[in-house]
Amino acid sequence: MKSYRKELWFNLPTRRGFVNITQQVETCLDESEIKEGLILVSAMHITASVFINDDESGLHQDYEKWLEKLAPHEPISQYRHNDTGEDNADAHMKRQVMGREVVVAVTEGRLDFGPWEQIFYGEFDGRRRKRVLVKIIGE
Repeated sequence: MKSYRKELWFNLPTRRGFVNITQQVETCLDESEIKEGLILVSAMHITASVFINDDESGLHQDYEKWLEKLAPHEPISQYRHNDTGEDNADAHMKRQVMGREVVVAVTEGRLDFGPWEQIFYGEFDGRRRKRVLVKIIGE
C-alpha cells in the first residue's frame, strides 16, 4: 500500500468564505499515483471546515445566512468563549456544523463523486494562514 501526504495552505482576506478545492485535491491524487484507495481531506484548524456539496453560488449564500442564524457573530458578548478576549466563538460552532473532514473513494485514479459533488474549504474566522491536510492511501 502507498501513502501520500500534502498540506494545502489558505489565507482568506475575509472573516468567512468558501473555496472550491476540488482541483487542488485532484492534483494531489495525480501526484500520489494512487489508483484505488481513499483520500482524506481535513481542516487542520478549529475554525475552518472541509465539506462536500454543489458549487452553486446561491447555495453558498444560503449557507452563509443559515450559519449566521445558527451562530451569529454578534453580539460577541453572547459567548463565554469570547470572555477570554477572543471574538470567534461563532466560528467554532460553524465549523462544528459544517464538519472537519471528508473521505472520498478513489477509483481508477479519480475521485469517486456523485453528480455535482465538489470539495470545499470553509473559513469562519479568516485573515490568517490555515492549512488543510490531504492524505491518500491505496494502491
